Amino acid sequence: MTGDLAADELAPALGDRPFRTYPALLSTEPEAMAWARSGAPAGAVVVADYQASPRGRGGWPWQVRAGRGLGFSMVLRPELPPEREGWLYVVVSVALADALADARDDAGFDWPETVTTADGATVLARIGVFVQLGPARIDWGVATVLVEDAGPPRGPLLARLAAAVETRLAEPVDAVLAAYRPRCRTVGRSVRARMIPLGPGGPAVVGEAVGVLADGALVLLTPRGNRVAVRPPNLGVLEPAEPDAEGM
Repeated sequence: MTGDLAADELAPALGDRPFRTYPALLSTEPEAMAWARSGAPAGAVVVADYQASPRGRGGWPWQVRAGRGLGFSMVLRPELPPEREGWLYVVVSVALADALADARDDAGFDWPETVTTADGATVLARIGVFVQLGPARIDWGVATVLVEDAGPPRGPLLARLAAAVETRLAEPVDAVLAAYRPRCRTVGRSVRARMIPLGPGGPAVVGEAVGVLADGALVLLTPRGNRVAVRPPNLGVLEPAEPDAEGM
């Protein structure tokens, strides 16, 4: 492979971080998942210049522009109980904002998987997370990231992003939430959370988004005054809703 994602180009930037790089893949996620199952260490990354069928959260399709975008997957081995798997969306979101924004305030979040400019006008990055659950803890996870605009050389950016994820993953929950909540553009909006399985008669929750929890869940205040926590792994689609709309 030639170009800025070739192994000899990435090695100086990534140092001792294990990595695999390819000119083209269907998607980096299944490659990273297979590597995680066979013992890949935490922090290992899989990157490809072109991905034919990359997918984000819930299998929604992405497009990685060869030579311009940066799509990669990273193996995570967090010390988290199974019920907190959605926390990884918050951690990775904040980490990407740290590495991509000119200043840490110069980014916003559309819960659960999108990092934007502070005004929401431009998408900076998208996130997908797959988690392998054990009986008492998460065995491993794979965070898949698409940076929409990343020109060469992309190796230093990949190194910064991976390091930022590790730094935020090691921080206390309160510190990460303090960085996330004030910039979450979803909070304060009326939304409809359509849950998995999707379909005309599928479950949905409508309400005002009022907070984000330590398991990554978005809290909705429904028109009836109930608070419902919507977890990222259970979400199909989040869409705008009228303030007086009805839902589950």
